[in-house]
Amino acid sequence: MRHIEERLGRTSSPTYALSIAIELGEERMAITTDNVATRFNLLGKATYALRALDGGKVVTSGVVQSFTGYSTTGSTAATRAAEQDASERLMVILGDQIVARLVAAKLEPAA
Repeated sequence: MRHIEERLGRTSSPTYALSIAIELGEERMAITTDNVATRFNLLGKATYALRALDGGKVVTSGVVQSFTGYSTTGSTAATRAAEQDASERLMVILGDQIVARLVAAKLEPAA
């Protein structure tokens, strides 16, 4: 997740390695009488683990979840753009949640 690197920065001598597994789903929200969905929620779940590079011990781990929504009432191109935007917003939300958890873990700085 690019957003996490933007928030935390990149180091030339890392102490930890972060692994993230992302699961996405979609949920129909607004449905017309013709059974056509006009709004979707994009559901996201990210499972993360931060490991020490010297030995591989998991220092902290967890799961974060959120969702974003988008409309399908425009053209096909507009719907695809809305879906892409919702996906990007969801990745930012999940990334921010992970960063908040990493900051709250109060990790020891590298020696």
